[in-house]
Amino acid sequence: MKTLFICIFSLFLALPTVSFGQQTPIDKIFTFKIDENIDPAMNRRVKLALEKAESEESDLIIIEMDTYGGAVNDADDIRTMILESKIPIYVFINKDAASAGALISIACDKIFMAPGGSIGAATVVNGTDGAAAPDKYQSYMRSMMRSTAEAKGRDPKIAEAMVDENIEIEGISEAGSVITFSVSEAEKYGFSDGEYDSLDDLIQGQELSNAKVIAYETDVVEQIIGFFLNPAVSGFLILIIIGGIYFELQTPGIGFPILASIIAVILYFTPYYLNGLAENWEIIVFVAGIILLAIELFVIPGFGIFGVLGITCILAGLVLGMLPNQNFDFEFVPAADLFAALLTVILAAIASVALVFWLTPKVNEWKAFSAITLAGTQQRQDGYTSSFYSNDLLGKMGTVHSRLRPSGRVEIEGEIFDASSRGEFLDKGEQIIVISTEGTSLKVKKYEP
Repeated sequence: MKTLFICIFSLFLALPTVSFGQQTPIDKIFTFKIDENIDPAMNRRVKLALEKAESEESDLIIIEMDTYGGAVNDADDIRTMILESKIPIYVFINKDAASAGALISIACDKIFMAPGGSIGAATVVNGTDGAAAPDKYQSYMRSMMRSTAEAKGRDPKIAEAMVDENIEIEGISEAGSVITFSVSEAEKYGFSDGEYDSLDDLIQGQELSNAKVIAYETDVVEQIIGFFLNPAVSGFLILIIIGGIYFELQTPGIGFPILASIIAVILYFTPYYLNGLAENWEIIVFVAGIILLAIELFVIPGFGIFGVLGITCILAGLVLGMLPNQNFDFEFVPAADLFAALLTVILAAIASVALVFWLTPKVNEWKAFSAITLAGTQQRQDGYTSSFYSNDLLGKMGTVHSRLRPSGRVEIEGEIFDASSRGEFLDKGEQIIVISTEGTSLKVKKYEP
């Protein structure tokens, strides 16, 4: 028997040593910030940051949080990405994690807070006056807060009371007010794992100072996207879009104006599309506007319903592409963002129209432009002649046979002639007078007695 115990003991000593509760060593820490409104742009930033952390084979991710909240749908996307992350995620609240920020924080494995920090007040409000949104939105937010807290071992009832003012928790909150925890309160009720002055203090306090810290930085592509999201740049692109369309309609055919307009459209919509602002249907609305306007100008005479709808769709597509609306629902779009988008598009459109009228008569005077176009006039005294039309037609009056846009046909003394105006659109039946017979078509203008 003694020999048997000795054999068993020896075998036990030969087994590998197991250290219960020992964590995997953390050699690489990845950090990034959520320090602005929770919106499609922040949604994209978090997605890219988490992908970068995974590609760097990080052992831990720390989010530095300071936000008053934002869009519920984007907060839900971020929450889901955090819950599904294979890498442990801590959050350092410095100083605020309100509303959507609270939801995201609760989804993290550990929560740390800076002195004076707070977490809570997750009631859903609309974007116009900050009033509480309808109960269907509150119910959705309560459900997310509750399930997220349960997933991370935190009290789901407290999480739900951060949304609903009607939930009363004895010793913590009274009916009529939602929960917002200070640092000490959050730590007391399990919604904070410690207090630190800074991110560096957190790393040292958690005995992670030997780990390599990688701070997320946006790459060149993201910086370029951010540049084109600037309202001033967007306004300039709108100016090019509208101006290019106008000049192309004045001189039909694939040329420089329409090319510039197409490039501007791509540069305008691509950044908003990548950031989740411009949806497919909003781009379709813009394209539909172009088609309707073209039908009005080239198929249907006059300017009526198609033209009005076309211009409306073009402007609507440009405005909607800048806003995080959900299928034309502006409930959670901040009034300031809506006003800024409308102002940007309207001012750019007005500036474009003004520039077009100012620029049109000056284009032919530019040396750079005349180098690529036949902007000059070949004078008869220099030996140039044209045998297309008799000089007797000069000064003759007639009527527009097919609409001048600005090119078309006119009828003079029963005969049909190719003609073009000086840039103005003339409808069928309007009286004209011939002002030049040189070139391949007559030059006419509207006759005004």
